[in-house]
Amino acid sequence: MSSTWAQVTVDARDPARLAHWWAEALGYRVVTETPDEVEIRPSLAGAPGLVFVPVPDDKKVKNRLHLDLRPSDQEAEVERLVDMGARHVDVGQDEEVGWVVLADPEGNEFCVLPAA
Repeated sequence: MSSTWAQVTVDARDPARLAHWWAEALGYRVVTETPDEVEIRPSLAGAPGLVFVPVPDDKKVKNRLHLDLRPSDQEAEVERLVDMGARHVDVGQDEEVGWVVLADPEGNEFCVLPAA
């Protein structure tokens, strides 16, 4: 027996706002939106999805799990994401690494990798 990866759940102060931000960032679409849950996927049946659920507190420490994005043009993608509201963060990475660490509007870190 094995399992299939269906989704990642993200705690958020404002799930709708954060879900729509990530949908735009990833080119995903909102497939479910209720006050208790907003789910985005690459397509209606595509996987994996991201599910955003409400929590009463702000993020306080570095993520234990984060997404890595691999665009065809790292510099242009970083600029686009920052223009959308992401910000550069320092999680202790050294300047010689090939990726850029950003945080989404609620402070969740993610990496933008160089093109393959």
